[in-house]
Amino acid sequence: MDSLTQIVLGGAVAELVAGKKMGNKAILWGAVAGTIPDLDVFLMTFYHPIDAALLHRGFSHSILFSFIFSPILAWLFFRIYNKKYTYKLWINLFFCGLITHPMLDMFTNYGTQFFWPLDTRITFNTVFVIDPLYTLPFLACLLCTLFLKRENPKRYKINLIGIVYSCIYLLWGVIIKLTVLAHTDKVFSKENISVSRNMVTPMPLTSFYWYTLGEDDSTFYVYYTSLFNTKNPIIERIPKGKFRLDNFNWLGENYSKKLAFISNGYYLLKQQHDTLCYYDLRFGLTGKITAEKTNKPVMGYNLILKNNNVRQVKPLNRLETMKYIDFHYYFKKVIGY
Repeated sequence: MDSLTQIVLGGAVAELVAGKKMGNKAILWGAVAGTIPDLDVFLMTFYHPIDAALLHRGFSHSILFSFIFSPILAWLFFRIYNKKYTYKLWINLFFCGLITHPMLDMFTNYGTQFFWPLDTRITFNTVFVIDPLYTLPFLACLLCTLFLKRENPKRYKINLIGIVYSCIYLLWGVIIKLTVLAHTDKVFSKENISVSRNMVTPMPLTSFYWYTLGEDDSTFYVYYTSLFNTKNPIIERIPKGKFRLDNFNWLGENYSKKLAFISNGYYLLKQQHDTLCYYDLRFGLTGKITAEKTNKPVMGYNLILKNNNVRQVKPLNRLETMKYIDFHYYFKKVIGY
């Protein structure tokens, strides 16, 4: 999830376990703990772009990281505050702040390597990384908590309401995903399409609009579902083409398997002159957020070729689509128009 959401979650869980004794200091240091796992982004510049994608949400988002660093941070703050609060209280605060960060990220598309060093990434695909309907009510409860004295019983109750709301919203996402997923076979069968597998994930900023991606041997199939529209969706067909990762050699380390792992096999390759564009289709296309002015995959890499060998990798420039964003058009799609 985005940094603000992780700050809110970290502050709220820290308030729950330590607020009665620490007051607003619990929220402050819980918010800090909630941001720590994402500090791995500062290491990404030192890695190959593909290795950097695997580094993010890796070790720092694992349960092992939380077990190692919560007692270290607890000891440090136990000393800073001259033993005013118990060491156990600091451990509880930092462990809850650290562990809930990757637990929340599990619900997003990218997932987390929660059981690092195992390669498996856990992802539920039930909430978008930025979702105001999840974050803003949760934030409002935490802000109300900040302005109440720690002895005030309303402080605990309001903070708890925020945490319960966040859990209910995440559960809502799971239920909606399972509902949308259950109808994919029916949607495809109406068009006489037989897919070997498919996935669904929420569209940007909402849990009311969903993206479905299916595939067979030669084609990817994409359609969108608004919870406010019961009409049969229009299915977009995307030919896979002739290019596959196994067809290319690499100058240096071969990243074909890592790219396939990152996209879970949902990738598309298109050649443009001396560049092979690798698109990760799991993260959707830009058409619905740009009023169809551009309809390119959101995530991917440019693989620079030389004599049919990949010699350089550059992330796609996602900023170029920002000028086409049309929130009015997108809102109408969300509500089913």
